[in-house]
Amino acid sequence: MAIPEQFIDDLVARSDIADVVSSYVHLTRKGNNLWGLCPFHNEKTPSFSVSPDKQIYHCFGCGKGGGVISFVMEMENLPFVDAVKLLAKREGLEVPETGENEAYRKKRTRLLELSRDAARFYHEYLTGPGGQRVRDYIAQRQISPRTATRFGLGAAPDQWDALTKAMTAKGYTKLELMDAGLAVAGKNGGIYDKFRARLMLPVIDVRGEVVGFTSRILPGEEGAKYLNTPETALFKKGRLIYALNFAKNTKRPNLVLVEGNIDVITLHQAGFDNVVATMGTALTEEHARILARYTKELVLCYDNDTAGKQSTDRVLNILKNANLTVRVLQLPNAYDAEGKPVKQDPDDFIKKFGPAAFEKCLNGSAGQNDYRLDSLLSRHDLSSEEGRLAYLKEAVVTVAALQSPIEREIYGNKAAAAAGISNSAMAQEIARYRKDKTWQARKRQAKKDLTPSVQLQPKARELRYENIRSARAEEGVIRLLLLDPGLLDQTGGLGPEQFSSPLLAKLYVLLQQRHSQGLSLQLGALSGVLTPEEMSHITGIVEQPESPTNRRQALRDYIAIIQTEAAIRGGSDIDPLLAARDKFREKKSYGGQPHE
Repeated sequence: MAIPEQFIDDLVARSDIADVVSSYVHLTRKGNNLWGLCPFHNEKTPSFSVSPDKQIYHCFGCGKGGGVISFVMEMENLPFVDAVKLLAKREGLEVPETGENEAYRKKRTRLLELSRDAARFYHEYLTGPGGQRVRDYIAQRQISPRTATRFGLGAAPDQWDALTKAMTAKGYTKLELMDAGLAVAGKNGGIYDKFRARLMLPVIDVRGEVVGFTSRILPGEEGAKYLNTPETALFKKGRLIYALNFAKNTKRPNLVLVEGNIDVITLHQAGFDNVVATMGTALTEEHARILARYTKELVLCYDNDTAGKQSTDRVLNILKNANLTVRVLQLPNAYDAEGKPVKQDPDDFIKKFGPAAFEKCLNGSAGQNDYRLDSLLSRHDLSSEEGRLAYLKEAVVTVAALQSPIEREIYGNKAAAAAGISNSAMAQEIARYRKDKTWQARKRQAKKDLTPSVQLQPKARELRYENIRSARAEEGVIRLLLLDPGLLDQTGGLGPEQFSSPLLAKLYVLLQQRHSQGLSLQLGALSGVLTPEEMSHITGIVEQPESPTNRRQALRDYIAIIQTEAAIRGGSDIDPLLAARDKFREKKSYGGQPHE
């Protein structure tokens, strides 16, 4: 491990998980635990639990869980070492450097320095003779030199290795260039620049660091219109939001989400410093969670063509349970000289009509429910009976999905008025639809309950159990050892080779090693050696009920099951009376711990 284990133990002991989590999530005490809305998925009813006694968190909705370091890693999108540093700073501690930790820190720092130097290279090239084509393109897009400088715009030379030569001259290695996503390996063992003959837009995270690039091809060139840095240690496009480093400081009451990076730049130039975009990828729940940390209201402003409207509908489905007020800004339709509709994006609109017109559209943006009903109206001809019925069928589904009874009444009445039917008839249809959906959900759950082995499997496919009976007993052993480390001296002849689950065997060995070294067995101290999926699964195991009495006997019973199943897998003869006794105990303890 990069950081001394003793320091991790001390940091976890000092960092009370309730204090740390409550700085991000509003928590309310219910019984022994604290509860709140999960920050990792969208929900309206709290299913996120924090246990001060066990120093763990666990969401019963999405399944995420872990200790205090895991929580910071997830919330701040940080690797383990950086999360430890952040917690240490919070507690007034200095992280001791080891050779391994120093190597990691130096590598990350080196990649950040390389990305920054590459951004400077591209920007300087833009201002020189070789950047004329890109400067002409920037002028064509009506981006001022001042705005270009503010966003750090640059130009990639129309050469195979211009950046590579410049960066290696500064002392960077070919491996570092590839690790930063700036160069690609060639067939003959050499490397060449990833970006050539392009407008370069550096991507800057909320901490002000250049972590990668997005780029646009120049007119007349062949290739992908937009090209991003590939996934690297720094560049994670599923978690990056373009221009959030600027927009997070806006005085405006909301953030505006658009599709393109050029849209962002043009709107910022026009005075709308609250505009952001995703990195050429679809909006995810992770993006929604990040945005919710910086605003309470999000306005969607996508292109007004069919693809843009489809993207808006898809994003609204992702955001429907987000902790955000969501509005939709629909740009007015544009038409060509022949009266045919043409695509209009925010960049086009601001250039044609100016900031005041966009401000008016922004102020008049519709709530997401109004937008959904308006979209339905635009797709159906209400002058015909067939059109009215089709509209009402979709409107019932849309309104029935609303969680608030007040919202269902308001928007149900709007849909009824549009279709010319009574409010009571609409309300009855909505109630019937919701009743049917509830019945179907219960039916599906009942079907699942009839196959408990499926419910006992870990959520992560790579952690699935091959032997449910043994794995449940292995979970019991792990749970008991984490709850009562003193039981490690009572495990007798139980060896990791007798476990059926590789994860649980690995954790069993880890707990034995830490116990022998006098280290903490608190789950929160294991974030550096377990993946997030493994940590979430183990947290779920610890949260399962286990009686505080007769723990020694419970441990013996679990061990007996594990050893019996291991012997069966190994082909040994098993005493049928012993196997029957184990089966009987397991049946009695199906929802909890074994008994005599």
